[in-house]
Amino acid sequence: MTTHLNVTTHSFTDGHAQAVALAERVAARLRAALIERGRAVLAVSGGSTPKEFFACLAREALDWANVQITLVDERWVPDNDERSNAKLVKSLLLQHAASAAQFVPLYTGAPTPEDGLAIANTRIDALPLPFDAVILGMGDDGHTASFFPGGDHLAEALDLDGHARVLSMRAPGAGEPRITLSLPTLLETRALYLLVSGEKKRDLLADVRLGLDVAQNYPVRAVLTQQRVPVAVYWCP
Repeated sequence: MTTHLNVTTHSFTDGHAQAVALAERVAARLRAALIERGRAVLAVSGGSTPKEFFACLAREALDWANVQITLVDERWVPDNDERSNAKLVKSLLLQHAASAAQFVPLYTGAPTPEDGLAIANTRIDALPLPFDAVILGMGDDGHTASFFPGGDHLAEALDLDGHARVLSMRAPGAGEPRITLSLPTLLETRALYLLVSGEKKRDLLADVRLGLDVAQNYPVRAVLTQQRVPVAVYWCP
């Protein structure tokens, strides 16, 4: 384990060990919340990296009926689309013991994310924030959540003084139009985790932390340099 400013890195030998460790840590967070407040709230990311983590967390013994799970961001596609983060969560996380959890989607069925913003905001506003845990990932382009380089609402999404909870996002590297929680909303959490794998992303993170070259402009840097919530990076080769 290594610590740098507000970031602590936990390194693992393989993806299974990484997934098990993070699942146990997040489950402990949720368990403590359930004991203290009778409810727990979790926000997770999509993509390929969290798949094994989801499978491990789904088998943790918790009072899942009192856990609410939402997404940090979503592609604007129906939940039966293969690229839907909701579909991934439903197929891997909302299984076994965790099938009793309440899922709060960001996709609303509206024609565009802009048309769905009001409903999505209402859903997030209804959650008993702060989150007990937020799980982020990171792309090779330095994006996290749907904070993409060149995003049309990137500056607003990263504004620590901003008041928007949910924003639409369109960017050259995003593929579909997207919807995302803002950085201030993601930082309303008792624990913040960044789940990454691969040597390339380890090196990218190092460059981001140091602000080297183009990495100083990568959106994930806003997460790593903020001082509101400590960031725990879970990395494996």
